Amino acid sequence: MELNDRQIEQFDRDGFLVFPDLFDRNEVAILRREVARLSGVDSEEVVREHTGGVRTIFRVHEDDGPTRSKPFHALVRTPRLLRPVQQVLKDDEVYVYHTKINTKPAIEGTVWQWHQDYGSWMRDGCRRPDMATFNLMMTDTTEMGGALYLIPGSHKIGRIEPVYDESTSYKFWAMPKQRMIEILKNSPEPVAVTGRAGTCVLFHCNVLHASGHNLSADDRWHIYVSCNTVANRPALSDNPRPDWVVSRNWNPLPLEADDGVLKAA
Repeated sequence: MELNDRQIEQFDRDGFLVFPDLFDRNEVAILRREVARLSGVDSEEVVREHTGGVRTIFRVHEDDGPTRSKPFHALVRTPRLLRPVQQVLKDDEVYVYHTKINTKPAIEGTVWQWHQDYGSWMRDGCRRPDMATFNLMMTDTTEMGGALYLIPGSHKIGRIEPVYDESTSYKFWAMPKQRMIEILKNSPEPVAVTGRAGTCVLFHCNVLHASGHNLSADDRWHIYVSCNTVANRPALSDNPRPDWVVSRNWNPLPLEADDGVLKAA
């Protein structure tokens, strides 16, 4: 898949692009079976809610490790996913910074606070915000089910100094409350990304985004493929975050078969 000039201009303006029904039902069904299988894995790559339900599954794109998955390994190399990332980052040498599946179980799936991804990634040693995330919805997504919200154009604010949030089972760097209130009052309305399973959104690492509690009767399964340019790989500290959240595999991804998910089933 190749983005046209209008789409690239839209990404530069808004900081994100939405692709309805980009992956079909058969592909989504294969990926969903993998999520169900991986949810039973007992390892540090699988983060659980306080209630015991799965919150996040990391590192599903590699060919080794407890959460390895052939279909997800193929997914990150499909032209539908990888080529738009290369285009918006303006670099063909791109690698996966990390993959994470956020499952948001029905009723108990909790919030992700307002944040910029680069708030954490700069601390990992990435010098520039030449990074983006491709999100694939593996379930139909509604606002009540904990949809992803993005603030159009917020990547142009630049990086905002975050605070460390410990209110949920996954602790991370989030937006200070008062600064976030100020931004919300002076920005366009946040966009809730909803749609059928197979819908995707690609967004810049400085776009402010969040998601709410899943109050619906259905699980909400999304995979986030976060990508970096090879030239921007992190200068790791003496005590870096683990490989499953800050990949040490800096080899550029090849463009492979667009039907790779189906072949990997």
